[in-house]
Amino acid sequence: MTTFLAFAEAKDGELRNVSFETIATAKQIDDSADVVGVVLADQNTETLANEMIQYGADRAVVVEHSDLKEYTSDAFTQAAMAVINDEDPDGIVMGHTSAGKDLSPRLANKLDSGLVSDVTSIDGDEFVRPIYSGKAFEKKTIKDGLTFVTIRPNNIAPLEQDESRSGDVSSLDVDIKDLRTVIQDVVRKASEGVDLSEANIIVAGGRGVKSAEGFEPLYELADELGAAVGASRGACDAGYCDYSLQIGQTGKVVTPDLYIAVGISGAIQHLAGMSNSKVIVAINKDPEANIFNVADYGIVGDLFDVIPKFTEEIKAL
Repeated sequence: MTTFLAFAEAKDGELRNVSFETIATAKQIDDSADVVGVVLADQNTETLANEMIQYGADRAVVVEHSDLKEYTSDAFTQAAMAVINDEDPDGIVMGHTSAGKDLSPRLANKLDSGLVSDVTSIDGDEFVRPIYSGKAFEKKTIKDGLTFVTIRPNNIAPLEQDESRSGDVSSLDVDIKDLRTVIQDVVRKASEGVDLSEANIIVAGGRGVKSAEGFEPLYELADELGAAVGASRGACDAGYCDYSLQIGQTGKVVTPDLYIAVGISGAIQHLAGMSNSKVIVAINKDPEANIFNVADYGIVGDLFDVIPKFTEEIKAL
């Protein structure tokens, strides 16, 4: 039987959705594999491990250490390598997140392994990934050696949660040492609502929003939809919102079920971050705006007229 390690990713003591997607991916690659959920954290690891099992992992391994509270390259590389050396897996699946993009190549280098990154779907034995800022796709096949992939969040659906499911949870003691970076404190900007990187619905504003106050109708619509608010780089550069909301080639790459682009022209750099959304709705007063070329539905009109009406219709539902 083959063994796959599905690495979880915790944030503020809870597992991110991509953790469960790694399990589904491992099962899709080899449905007969022994899928091991791996939890690296500073506390509550057994609870998180059991959650991985509920979402399809056959068993779980946890490493609990105070140096795993916040992500650092050295600490997480040491912890992950200890699990990999102990399990000697045939495959590894991680999320293509900020942490995963840093950790996976470090592990691949230590394992002298190839790495297929940013996978969005699996077609038989081929891994599909976007290239050229999402303008094309390529298919990769792993002929031999370790199957090591990272997956883009919100692309491969997790398995259904079964709270009655149980499995073995083992703990591995790791001596994390010689750290070159130690995080003393983390100051986060206050944010409300849904996490942008994992949102199923996103309402994004561009330069056409015109001001920070212009984002207020977008936040109101997002609240009604249970959505996250994002922005184009143009809106961020203009000071309308914080750069943490930026979506695009130099910002976050998102793939929600529904993406509502408000006052966004559709520059190629922005499209690189959202063009793989399942349904795209564009609202722009310029009928020639490039965003309409990728939109499934388009509304030509003033966003300050359209968005309040849109919000009222949602409220009525």
